[in-house]
This record gives sequence, structure tokens and C-alpha cells, in this order.
Amino acid sequence: MPTSHSPQRMITELQTQGLRLASGKSTQLRRKGGAGPSDHQAITIGDTTVMVPVYSDSAWESPFSVDESNDRNSLNQDGIPLADITFVNNPKFYELHTADGIPYSHIATLHSRDVLATTVLQTCIRYESRRKACKFCSIGQSLRAGRTIAHKTPQQLAEVAKAAVELDGIQHMVMTTGTPATPDRGAAVLCDSALAIKAAVDLPIQGQCEPPKDPIWYQRMKDAGIDALGMHLEVVTPALRDELMPGKAELTMDVYMQAFADAVAVFGRGQVSTYILAGLGDSAEAITACCEKLIALGVYPFVVPFVPIRGTPLEDHPAPTADFMEPLLETIAAQLASGQLRSTDIKAGCGRCGACSTLSKYEH
Repeated sequence: MPTSHSPQRMITELQTQGLRLASGKSTQLRRKGGAGPSDHQAITIGDTTVMVPVYSDSAWESPFSVDESNDRNSLNQDGIPLADITFVNNPKFYELHTADGIPYSHIATLHSRDVLATTVLQTCIRYESRRKACKFCSIGQSLRAGRTIAHKTPQQLAEVAKAAVELDGIQHMVMTTGTPATPDRGAAVLCDSALAIKAAVDLPIQGQCEPPKDPIWYQRMKDAGIDALGMHLEVVTPALRDELMPGKAELTMDVYMQAFADAVAVFGRGQVSTYILAGLGDSAEAITACCEKLIALGVYPFVVPFVPIRGTPLEDHPAPTADFMEPLLETIAAQLASGQLRSTDIKAGCGRCGACSTLSKYEH
């Protein structure tokens, strides 16, 4: 029998255990591989849209399933109805192509229900080396499968962003990038892209990259039109970083903390964020201790449950349990309240969207 659920607890359980789907409807917004969130389905419960794993091994055995026998989709746990849900369908801009025949969906994708996302460079110096690759990363999968292109030009991104705003009401945009072999670590291509997008459409943008070697790039990114910045730790325990992300871990926690301080000085408190993947081996104590330092610096720690992605070295690594995630998120939400950081104040990006975690629900 299902236990009683608060809305945030139910979504936390969904995001850790996944969802069994019977339908193969092509109009439903699903993502396989690529930069995250990957192997997910976008669904709306009440007025909340969340990204839920549907292609992970745990999803096939999840107690959560969808009854699609009538016009309403019923979310069930062990066969017992919990709530009505709706699927987020493919947006209108997916129907369009560039003048040279590239589908708009190969250039940028819809995340959640109103966020446009793109990986400007779909290649990464970390990913291309087995010895240095992050073991949870699938950035190359969608490129190999022909669902994207390696480098999206500024002109292509501007064209797609304008169409997505006009046709689908996109509210903000996330631009991430694989890390190139240059000291700016992706900041330069983000600048070029943001300049073109902002010339075409008024759309808040979050840029995401590794900390550039020269902190002058933070001001350059802001001047180019990037409103918020993400620099993602993913894992916070140094020994675990060395094991799971050996290339990226060459930029130590001390390097990241200095980078966060430099970036906040440019973008402001709450407009710099980091992604932390809970469930990869960091203890709850290690994560909350790190979050306390981040919040003191003015950095929003977006803590999400790890989702194993097929085809990666960690595809068999278990996702965290809801019993691990719930007290962790409650604690971090309390830390955020003390530091007066709120997801609703972020101008653009993952923390503002919040669909990959229930953290923002615990803020309330």
C-alpha cells in the first residue's frame, strides 16, 4: 500500500525511483542521453512540472506507473491512484528547421515546460579521455545518436531562441557547454552565443561552464548578456571527486570556492549557482557542510538526486532513496532561508526552473 504523501515527498520519491510508462507517444517530451537532465520525461502534477526518470533501470521496476486507459493520466503507486498528471508535449518550435535543414530540436531543447536549453559545444576534453571522463556524464550520447550537432553557432541559437519565445512562451534559457582545450573553459563560446541571442530576443540566460582560468571572463560573460552563472561541483568530497570525475577534479574545491567568490562579485548574490548530485557517495553531512559555505558566499546550491544514465560507467549505481533526500533537502532549504537565497530570485537557469529537484518546494 502507498504511504501518505506530501506533494514534495511524492515528487522526491518519483525522482529517485522513476516512473514506468506504457505509452510510446511521440509527442511527449522525453530525452535520452546528452547533457542532463537525461533519460527523463517532463510531467505536470497540479501546477508543478518536474523531470522524472523513465529510461533508467530503476524506472522499469518503479512502484510508480501511469494509467493511460482514459483521457486523464493517473499516477499510480503499486496500482493505487495518487494523482492526475499531464505530460509536457513537444513544443511547436520542434517542427521547424534552419535554412540548411537542421531541426531546431538539434540546436536547443525544451526542459520542463518553459525553459530552453542547449549545449553549445557537445564535445568535451574530459569526456574524450576515458582516464579523465566524469563517470556519470553522457554528453556524447545524443551526438553519436544524431540528435544534436557538435557546435551550435550564435546565429543558430538566436534563431531558435526567438522562435521558442514567440511560439512556445519560453521564459528563460540555459546554455551549458562541454569544456574545450582553452583557458576560458567555455566562457568564450557562451559570450558569443549570448550576444547573438540577446540581439534577437529579450530572454534571461544562464551560462554554465567550468571556472575560467582568468576571472576577467565573469565580467565578459555578464557584459555579453548572461544574467546568471552556473559552475557545477557535482561531487563535494575531494577523494570522491578524484575517483568519479578525475579530469574535472584537477580544479580543486579551493579553486571552485575562489571562482564562486569572484563570480558573485560580478553577478551578485543568488545569481551564481552550482549543481550537486546527491547519491554518488557524498554523505549528507558533507553536502550540507559544503552548502553552508556556498550560501555564505552567495552561491545557490542546486542539490538534485543522482539519476544513473544507461551507457555510462555509473549506469548500475543506485539512485539515492527518498529517505536520504528528504531530510537533506529540508536542511538545505533551511540554510537557504537563513542566507536569504531563494530560487524565485534567480534570473535564469536550473535553480530557477527547479524541475530536477524538490529543493524549491522545501524552501516554502
